[in-house]
Amino acid sequence: MIDIAGNQVYLASGSTDLRKSIDGLAVLVKEAFKLDIFSQCLFVFCNRKRDKLKILQWQHNGFWLYYRRLERGKFNWPVEQGDVMSIDYREFRWLLDGLPIKQPRAHKAFTGRTVI
Repeated sequence: MIDIAGNQVYLASGSTDLRKSIDGLAVLVKEAFKLDIFSQCLFVFCNRKRDKLKILQWQHNGFWLYYRRLERGKFNWPVEQGDVMSIDYREFRWLLDGLPIKQPRAHKAFTGRTVI
């Protein structure tokens, strides 16, 4: 499984030509989104039919390129072309499971620091 403990996840909203490999996707991250490709983040891209994802991640001394193809169904992918969207691990898992990124009925994160 993808190692993202504590890492930020960035989505390239809209569609991306998934014929691009590591170098082409890295150029998108650096030039179009103005983000550091060598940071400990995941950069996620989706095709036009919303049934395939590519995930780019830098780790230690090289890049990982993950590819996911759905046999049925579609990802609930943001459609605004050209925007980059930052999400957390929980929202990323929802996306991979075919759910919308925003879950209004989900439990809110607890931020208290005391226990009764």
